[in-house]
Amino acid sequence: MTDKTAAASTAAAPQDTPWWADPQTLAETRDPARGQGLSGAQAQAQLLRFGPNRFGQQRDKPLVWQYLVHFKNPLVLILLVASGVSALSGDVVNFAIISCIVLMSVTLDFVQEHRANRVAEKLRQSVMVRATVLRDGLAVEQPVSALVPGDVVLLSAGDLTPADGLVLEARDFFVNQALLTGEPYPVEKHATPPPAMADLQVATHAVFMGTSVISGSARVLLVKTGTDTEMGGIADSVSRPAEANSFELGMRRFGMLIMRLTVLLVMFVVLVNGLLHRPLLESFLFAVALAVGLTPELLPMVVSVTLSRGAMRMAAQQIIVKRQTAIQDLGSMDVLCTDKTGTLTEARIRMEKHVDPWGQSSDRSLELAYLNSHFESGLKSPLDDAILATGQRDVSAWTKIDEVPFDFERRRVSVLLQRGDERCLVVKGAPDDVLALCTHCEPESATTGSTPQLLDAAALARVRASYHLLEDEGFRILGIAWRRVGLDHAHAKVDDETELVLAGFAAFLDPPKASAALALQALQADGVAIKVVTGDSDRVTRHVCRELNLPIQGVLTGQEMASLSDEALGARVETVNLFCRVNPAQKNRVIQALRARGHVVGYLGDGVNDAPSLHSADVGLSVDSAVDVAKAAADMILLQHDLGILHGAVLEGRRTFGNIMKYIMMGTSSNFGNMFSMAGAVLFLPFLPMLPTQILLNNILYDISEITIPLDAVDAQETRLPRVMDMALIRRFMFTMGPISSLFDFLTFYVMLQVFHADEKLFQTGWFVESLCTQVLVIFVIRTHGNPFRSRPHPLLTLTSLTVVAVAMALPYTALGAAFGFTPPPLAFYGVLALMVVVYLALVEFIKRRLFR
Repeated sequence: MTDKTAAASTAAAPQDTPWWADPQTLAETRDPARGQGLSGAQAQAQLLRFGPNRFGQQRDKPLVWQYLVHFKNPLVLILLVASGVSALSGDVVNFAIISCIVLMSVTLDFVQEHRANRVAEKLRQSVMVRATVLRDGLAVEQPVSALVPGDVVLLSAGDLTPADGLVLEARDFFVNQALLTGEPYPVEKHATPPPAMADLQVATHAVFMGTSVISGSARVLLVKTGTDTEMGGIADSVSRPAEANSFELGMRRFGMLIMRLTVLLVMFVVLVNGLLHRPLLESFLFAVALAVGLTPELLPMVVSVTLSRGAMRMAAQQIIVKRQTAIQDLGSMDVLCTDKTGTLTEARIRMEKHVDPWGQSSDRSLELAYLNSHFESGLKSPLDDAILATGQRDVSAWTKIDEVPFDFERRRVSVLLQRGDERCLVVKGAPDDVLALCTHCEPESATTGSTPQLLDAAALARVRASYHLLEDEGFRILGIAWRRVGLDHAHAKVDDETELVLAGFAAFLDPPKASAALALQALQADGVAIKVVTGDSDRVTRHVCRELNLPIQGVLTGQEMASLSDEALGARVETVNLFCRVNPAQKNRVIQALRARGHVVGYLGDGVNDAPSLHSADVGLSVDSAVDVAKAAADMILLQHDLGILHGAVLEGRRTFGNIMKYIMMGTSSNFGNMFSMAGAVLFLPFLPMLPTQILLNNILYDISEITIPLDAVDAQETRLPRVMDMALIRRFMFTMGPISSLFDFLTFYVMLQVFHADEKLFQTGWFVESLCTQVLVIFVIRTHGNPFRSRPHPLLTLTSLTVVAVAMALPYTALGAAFGFTPPPLAFYGVLALMVVVYLALVEFIKRRLFR
């Protein structure tokens, strides 16, 4: 096939004709060569022509542009403009100093953040959704972003449709396209175009990006990719910002707090300097430098680097992070909602029993279960695998006519089969749902050809008691039923699932996972409540929880939940930890009810039905073996289905949060106090307490000392319980520690003016050294809630902090210091400084103990 032919599928149809109804496009699907896909060279040419198959994600900008974007901070721009004005007025030295400091700050931020983003993207790429595509005649796995028009993809149950295309071949191919059409039920797709196909809803010969395959398989020719797809065309109009998670809300509140304080202090300084008739440009630069000092401009970099390091450590623990802020959410998580299968159990399911309605061993129930699982074309469940693993059976005499695929509302699957002149519907599903559709059952001691008996009230009670007994023993149960239909019954419909004959039950054993008990205990000991949200019966779930020593606080079934309002459910979720027989919508209601109660919720799921809950949770967790729909919705991917590694990730999230909080506490204590002192000093000093360039230098040196915070360890006691960003605590800390810092600043003012009789230069030098020493050294107290002598900081944090202090003390004796307006202070000053720093740190430690106890 030529490149020209491969590209022809994108030929523009008349404006009022959708591509799936375009005669030329439809004609190309009848070309046998199109069904063989593209060669590697053709695919590469198409990729260059049409671009990656994605939307809502901009291509990476050149590095130079990424660097320049860091200058968009209004404070940075104001500083550069003001320094330019200084140059025009003849103050070239001031211009050079400000420009160099701004460049250093921006470059530092860019380099660290760029490295962190590269690491994050590399980890995301490792778990990106892939599709099976025909290339050079072979079926290979390719990233969805690498697919192009003309590609032929192979789809099966559980896959996400990677782009828009036409169905070439289909086998019981059902697709859920509610994302585009709002239709609640799956739509069956065929290779043959329908007579009318003007609307997307009736285009049963086409599939569309973002829809999910419920059952069956198909070969699809891709026609539109990326922004040319139906999803790409409406993405901007239907998209809405994701609901802010707990970490983002906290950062937003912190940003607003700092902004208000900055505006107030800057307005105060400008007003006072104006009233005192001080030079306008110098006063303006001082106010802007003060705003820069107050603004934690390094916070985005610290957050990025800290989260990036957390993601790398999690990757070493077999967890891949897709959304970096989810790391902190995982640390703040106080409720984990999880399914039972594979998480609490081994997921090595085996069939233990196959019984008739009365609990007696029955080959008939096994035969029907085997036929259903063998001919079912949907996503095979572990229960299907266990049925098929009982041994090969001869099904050659049977022919499949049609199928009603499984869905989570009906909780059953039906296949229409024929053998000779016998045609029947075989149904398999949740026992309660199947039993509700049965009017008859196999008689006791049934033989071939036995007449089914009426399922009256007495028989129904006995049947229920039969399978409840199995559930109490920990067996998972499937109900098996059948119904004869006429030979002219050509299609199976949901309405056919009535007046069934109950053949019996299949009982499966999925033993509890040995490691789960220890992991559950560890999570609960560290403040994470476990809530089991499952489609299984409450009897089976109770049995598994007892085996794992998981206390049962309360049970709520899907049937009971259906009668509860959102408010009533919100009250129940606090006291219930087993949610059984729930459908996907009800799982999602549980998540939303918990979040509405103020909990930070994690959800672990791997099925098609788990996608809504993965989206709704603060942190969605899935596994590498999950279906594409679940992996695409998750924030993190576990490479092992093990709660043990999840517990380690929770602690890592708390360590990440702890290091971010260290920077925030630093910025809201001594840093805020020093800036507050600067604003207050303008009231009584005849000169500026510190030159604008000195403030900026103070700020860049302080930032350099904090670069290594992401490397620091976090005390074990700080990871024992989940924590969220507590703005009340931050404000209390700021308005307690800030004034304490200011008190020592004013003490420095007194010493400089009354003891050393300092002039303008000496005063500015002394305060520069004192403020930087107190700002930097306080990290050794604030970094731990315990005794700072018992908690060792990271060696690099110690090195950078002490180096910055040494630079600050030595700078006045250098030519560079002279350029900044410093003058060497008397040696006695350093003795007084050492005493003041020791007293200051001791006072901070005393107050910290009171605030954090």
